[in-house]
Amino acid sequence: MQDRAVVIAICAGFPGAEVSQPFGPDHDCWKVGGKIFAIIGHTGDGVSVKTDHVDTARLLIEAGRAARAPYLHASWARIPFGRVSDGELNERIATSYALIRAGLPRKAQAALG
Repeated sequence: MQDRAVVIAICAGFPGAEVSQPFGPDHDCWKVGGKIFAIIGHTGDGVSVKTDHVDTARLLIEAGRAARAPYLHASWARIPFGRVSDGELNERIATSYALIRAGLPRKAQAALG
């Protein structure tokens, strides 16, 4: 079953991942190097992640596997729980983490191990 606890477990396993709640206690923002890679909103029924391109997010949305991630760039997609397999959910979060981590300065990346 996909839920907030599953996303927390996935995100907490990444090197340097930290959670904060800048938008209130019902929003979990997972960050690496101070940059967000996953957000669970107040409804807690999905997770927003960064994709590699605007077209990727658009294709996920058109296929019914995701929705537009509110307030975020078009390269982000909100994955409602239960719309994708557990493996794909894990992969989408891991890809988001990797994309954000790759955008960090080299020194910050090296410090993560």
